Amino acid sequence: MHQSKIESALPEIAANFILRPIQPADNQQVARIIRTVMTEFGAVGEGYSILDPEVDSMCEAYSGLRSVFFVVAKNDSGEVLGCGGIGPLTGSDEDVCELKKMYFYPALRGLGFGKKMVSLCLEKARALGYRRCYLETCARMEQANQLYQKMGFEKICGPMGATGHCSCDAWYVREV
Repeated sequence: MHQSKIESALPEIAANFILRPIQPADNQQVARIIRTVMTEFGAVGEGYSILDPEVDSMCEAYSGLRSVFFVVAKNDSGEVLGCGGIGPLTGSDEDVCELKKMYFYPALRGLGFGKKMVSLCLEKARALGYRRCYLETCARMEQANQLYQKMGFEKICGPMGATGHCSCDAWYVREV
């Protein structure tokens, strides 16, 4: 399909999906997304969030007062194809949150859901009293890094907090 035809079809395609808060029934699909996408980019093993115990129970892990987690699901089937959220940055100041576990299957990439997810998470971060948002990723996730920079995140020289994700090699922060 020609690029202009793809661009003109994006709103119609995007209308087939909903961005909503995670529900307990989404846990298994979200865990699969996280593990599949991280494996796709070689982000497996020690030092990556793929091994975090919360991966299998994201709804419960983000049910706290200062956390929120969202999914992108198909309107017709409810199939979850993307996810992301925010929560307190472990080992940091109280006013710093972390953008966490934002992953999308290839079918969702390039449709604007990354921008929508980041915008929604930042909006919720402000409402929850955070002043800064931190994230860590891998430089080889080029599209993600480009998105974060377009969304106003500034690259920093090293990690913040104590996430335990020592294999990440790209870190960003921005005001919310």
